Amino acid sequence: MGPSQPALQHETTAKKSFPISLLSLTVGAFAIGMAEFVIMGILPNVADDLSVSISAAGQLITMYALGVAVGAPILTVLTHKIPQKKLLCFLMGLFIFGNFMAVVAPNYAILMVARLISALTHGTFFGVGAVIASNLVHPDKRAGAVSMMMAGLTIANIIGVPIGTFIGQNMGWRASFAAIALMGVVTMIGIIIFIPKLKQEKAPSMMQQISALINPRLLIFLFIAVLGNAGLFAVFTYITPLLVQVTGFAEHSVTWILILFGVGVTMGNLIGGKLADWKLMPAILGIYFTISVLLTVFTFTVYNPVTAVITIFLWGAASFAAFPGMQVRIMSLAQSAPALASTTSHSAGNLGNATGAFIGGMVITHMSLASLPWVGAILVGLALILGIVCLLWDRKYERA
Repeated sequence: MGPSQPALQHETTAKKSFPISLLSLTVGAFAIGMAEFVIMGILPNVADDLSVSISAAGQLITMYALGVAVGAPILTVLTHKIPQKKLLCFLMGLFIFGNFMAVVAPNYAILMVARLISALTHGTFFGVGAVIASNLVHPDKRAGAVSMMMAGLTIANIIGVPIGTFIGQNMGWRASFAAIALMGVVTMIGIIIFIPKLKQEKAPSMMQQISALINPRLLIFLFIAVLGNAGLFAVFTYITPLLVQVTGFAEHSVTWILILFGVGVTMGNLIGGKLADWKLMPAILGIYFTISVLLTVFTFTVYNPVTAVITIFLWGAASFAAFPGMQVRIMSLAQSAPALASTTSHSAGNLGNATGAFIGGMVITHMSLASLPWVGAILVGLALILGIVCLLWDRKYERA
């Protein structure tokens, strides 16, 4: 018997609305990316206005990262029975509330709570969003759909953060958070109008979700995500002093280099999605190999302004090309709880960011700034070795 008329209509609707419905997820990713990173550009303004030190204001960044790493999986487990479209609306509502709270925050403590509320929505939005994005398209286009959503996060770095910083510096830091809350409202309207109600299987119990998450193959992939991000952030966290003190750039030139890095990141994210749809595991391993090579090369090219900029562009593209494939692979390894697995991958990524920044700091203290690229290459090389182990394990598993 063929598919029923309503099923056919639903499939057609989903395919028709795919570009627009996916765009509403991209806009949401853009708003969340802006909320995460804009604080870095307006930190002195926040510190001055609330009469706290720069280092205390910097803890607003730490709190956000902790909110994503710890809070996101917990929120995903607690909301697992809510239908996906309603859950996205709830998350955007919480995101708007968190940023509006930041706009009216009378003191540092309330702003810290506002940042924590915004952070809770981050991982769960990307986790549920990735599941919805991959269900809106044919199975062979899943990584491409995830990369389209994730492009919002990378574009936020190129466009959103400079705009948010400009608003904050000229109209007050609260105006930056008001602009982000407004982006949240636009996303909410887009979700309500354009995201179709996708048929959802019976929600797994909390224990089923947790047992899906402690699958050894999945845990290894989450560790690969930690190592990959650690390799990226061991270098990227200190990119400004590296370019100024080692390469010899003037400080004002670094902004343009970071914009170029952001362009590379966005291109790499979209290309990585297509590569992962073509051959998933070979694409992931090939990309990690490329990142290791580029960081090794950067150890030598960092001393020349032209070669340094070319390497940074290619490294940005390769680093973010790995993300869509990793996201799809992690979701496929936890079929009974894809949203929780996808969310946990963002937690693993944030853990990698923090670990990389810490390792980079240790390298600067005990070795030198110029040692950062090859240390980053070693971390990504470890991720590659684990990935090869997983590929061999997969083949053994398939034969069995």
